[in-house]
Amino acid sequence: MKTTRKNVYDMTQDRLEKIFSGFDNVYVSFSGGKDSGVLLNLCIDYIRKHKLDRKLTVFHMDYEVQYQETIEYVERVFKSNADILDVYRVCVPFKVITCTSMYQQFWRPWDDTCQDIWVREMPEGCYRKEDFPFYTEDMWDYEFQYKFAHWLHIQKKAQRTCCLVGIRTQESYNRWRTIYSSKNYQKYRGLKWTRRCGEYIYNAYPIYDWQTTDVWTANGKFKWDYNHLYDLYYQAGVSLEKQRVASPFLSQAIGSLKLYRAIDPDMWGRMINRVNGVGFAGIYGGTTALGWQSIKLPKNMTWADYMKFLLSTLPEETRNNYLEKLSVSVAFWKNKGGCLANETIKKLEDAGISITVGEKSNYKTSKKPVRMDYLDDIDIPEFKEIPTFKRICICILKNDHCCKYMGFSPNKHEKELRESVMKKYQSLFTLWKNIKAPYIKFCPFRSKRS
Repeated sequence: MKTTRKNVYDMTQDRLEKIFSGFDNVYVSFSGGKDSGVLLNLCIDYIRKHKLDRKLTVFHMDYEVQYQETIEYVERVFKSNADILDVYRVCVPFKVITCTSMYQQFWRPWDDTCQDIWVREMPEGCYRKEDFPFYTEDMWDYEFQYKFAHWLHIQKKAQRTCCLVGIRTQESYNRWRTIYSSKNYQKYRGLKWTRRCGEYIYNAYPIYDWQTTDVWTANGKFKWDYNHLYDLYYQAGVSLEKQRVASPFLSQAIGSLKLYRAIDPDMWGRMINRVNGVGFAGIYGGTTALGWQSIKLPKNMTWADYMKFLLSTLPEETRNNYLEKLSVSVAFWKNKGGCLANETIKKLEDAGISITVGEKSNYKTSKKPVRMDYLDDIDIPEFKEIPTFKRICICILKNDHCCKYMGFSPNKHEKELRESVMKKYQSLFTLWKNIKAPYIKFCPFRSKRS
């Protein structure tokens, strides 16, 4: 029997049907970029087409520093769909990673102490830190996202909550891993494009299998509004794969930071005074000066020597941060070992590198644990998997304070903090379920705006 294979649009419609029929509280995490924009349009069209008697919640984290085109697009979307959207536009001074400076590891959008140099006025009707009892000054933006989901679940008195996220596996390996990871993440009804985040709370990725061309085909076919920043990117010669709307101070965005000068000179003039090192990063982003392209070792130096030199130029706090992460990494590779493929192991052995290969790892992988000392450098395709002082040098040059280039995950303290939060909100939710409806209004986590 001949069957017709569905395209990604039709498959997404099936996914939305599962979401809107299975969850009484659905919200879209909307950044103003092309992916979250097309996901939001899909949801809006679905609700209108099926005449659903419900509103769609939109969660927008306003990072203060954005292209004017992005700001205008976000406002157009909210205004044109005001009848079915319940908007949470968040302007909160959480900590956000910056890679523009060796002196500053993070910055805070909408920081009260910097109000005189804000790049723009805070939007009307937005949600501020006072509206979120869970907010603390030590909170990072990704922590806020996690806690917001639990807070909103209680606010909406929901049975099930689903956060729709517009990530696509084509974009990066980390995003691919989010969907296809072999870790024992609980899924909603076994659907691989979902992930459990708490009791009755899930993330869903309905457009995970879309290509960039699918996104733009949908915008054209259905005549959806989109962020016209992408038109300016195209005119500036930026390839489709590199056209992204994100915090401009992240490592991935440093190379294109200079585009602000050409595309939005007004915003550029304000942002260089807002965050330390923006002017320098705008000039040298994407060059060897900031660890991009092929960096060269100074004459008569080893990479270990160069690392020590770079560390000597840093402020004490920043230097100690890198030294701490280096110490952790050295101990890990020496005592526990990193997981490497058999082909990589053979290349190390052929190169005469002293290694100790274990039989199996505690991780779910076919790779084997390999214990070894830090190398100065090694010329193999798997360079990014091997502990070398050259990689540390690249981290320092990139102002990669978290050492993501070295493959660092959240540290023990960060993991413990996340676990404590999960336990806290688990207990709160259990308490909430046992409270009678008339008393819900006295819940300390209710927003002043609800």
